[in-house]
Amino acid sequence: MLKANKVLQKVFKKSGKKPSSEKNSKRDDGQYFESKACTYLKQQGLKLKARNVNFPTGEIDLIMLDGAQLVFVEVRFRQHKEFGGAAASVDWHKQNKLIKTAQLYLQQQFGNQPPSCRFDVIAIEGTKAQFEVSWIKNAIS
Repeated sequence: MLKANKVLQKVFKKSGKKPSSEKNSKRDDGQYFESKACTYLKQQGLKLKARNVNFPTGEIDLIMLDGAQLVFVEVRFRQHKEFGGAAASVDWHKQNKLIKTAQLYLQQQFGNQPPSCRFDVIAIEGTKAQFEVSWIKNAIS
């Protein structure tokens, strides 16, 4: 078994792909921090409407209600602040995907009568044991 693991590590190293266990770990971390973000926003008075909404254009992590306003939330986690940290990882490409996905959601759910809405980012940095949460309201205009 040990020999097989070494062979797989060499294959992934050459291909540049990550082993599925590493992908699953990142996915698990993502789900963990999305749950933490959701709990944090609920504590701030928002109400959960939907999680992990998928369209061909992308995914919206959380859709919350802040009073009557619909809030599309992108949750970003980074262990380190290198390269700008979690908030900076929501670049123009990701912003465009979020906007297009939100437009499809609004059209599907509300037709020609969309409610007031905004885009927020929850930026989380650190580890599961110790992390810092930053809530950026109206992050995308």
